[in-house]
Amino acid sequence: MTTPIPFIDLPAQRRRLGTALDEAVARVMDHCGFILGREVDAFEDALRAFTGARHAIGVASGTDALALVLMARGVRPGDAILVPAFTFAATAEVVAWLGATPIFCDVEEASFNLSPESLERGIETARGLKLRPVGVMAVDLYGRPADYDRIEPICAREDLWLLTDAAQSFGAEYKGRKVGTIGLATATSFFPSKPLGAYGDAGAVFTEDDDLARLMRSMRMHGMGKIAYDHVEIGMNGRIDALQAAILVEKLKIFPDEIAARRRVAARYNALLGEVATVPAIAEETPSVWAQYTLRIAPERREAFRAALQEKGVPTAIHYPKPLNRQPAYERYPSAGNGVPVSERLSQEVVSLPMHPYLDEPTQDRIVDAVRTALR
Repeated sequence: MTTPIPFIDLPAQRRRLGTALDEAVARVMDHCGFILGREVDAFEDALRAFTGARHAIGVASGTDALALVLMARGVRPGDAILVPAFTFAATAEVVAWLGATPIFCDVEEASFNLSPESLERGIETARGLKLRPVGVMAVDLYGRPADYDRIEPICAREDLWLLTDAAQSFGAEYKGRKVGTIGLATATSFFPSKPLGAYGDAGAVFTEDDDLARLMRSMRMHGMGKIAYDHVEIGMNGRIDALQAAILVEKLKIFPDEIAARRRVAARYNALLGEVATVPAIAEETPSVWAQYTLRIAPERREAFRAALQEKGVPTAIHYPKPLNRQPAYERYPSAGNGVPVSERLSQEVVSLPMHPYLDEPTQDRIVDAVRTALR
């Protein structure tokens, strides 16, 4: 019987962390301070040191991180937020929560990230619908930063704030700028499968703006003021808990080494598969952290390809099978200009292979052999 290969290998990371993780969790269990407190303070300090951001605020999930920024900016009905169509639902979900309108923009073929040309069309679409375009949420899909050299000038010209959705790109850089320091704010997720993952839900938001940080710190705890039971803002229960913070402090210590390992795995995949499949580009100035390693397969071959790999114990995933404009919950919202044809096409072609920092060469060779055989 073929031994299945894990899509990600959290047990291998757990073995590496060893007693350091046990001790971190035990400290929390011993003092029983589970809400905010010293571990959260230590984690936020470590995040600031890692990114160079002025403020790092730990929250309960990546979705809460996105929502806090929009809430703090006062997003409301009549506002339009420009978002890519080819992404996870949370990006548009938080816009809809607040009664605003997500405008779905297309992505670039090579990077899978927000297309500046489609962004411009999306702004025109919003205004044509008598909506107020107020912000842009650029997603760094699969771990590679979007084209901020072209996106930021559009935002500045049109007086739009920029929120970087770095749920998959925490740890990456854009031309020397760390993710976490781009735009008005950056939101990230520490869902267990992310490059830096907790053992449950967690997230963080980063900003250089003191007033925005103050608002978000209040809002993550029900809009609390300077003393308990003094509520000065409409907020949420969006705090990161101490156990997740303690775990993430230990994981962050080995994170740079894990990023380097992910990049070695991706480079080796490209070298071994570049002749038989459409492989992702490796951008030297905007290096990815490879949250996913994603091939493009002809739509008519994709399901047979996945089945052939599954027979050999190689799991695959599709991120994402529908662009958001095709999802039942979001199909009533407008798309930019003449639609999102690249997003539509990519959703029919993408297939992600196992990707994690503990993928050894013999296991990767087995994956590569399965891919090459399936594509003959």
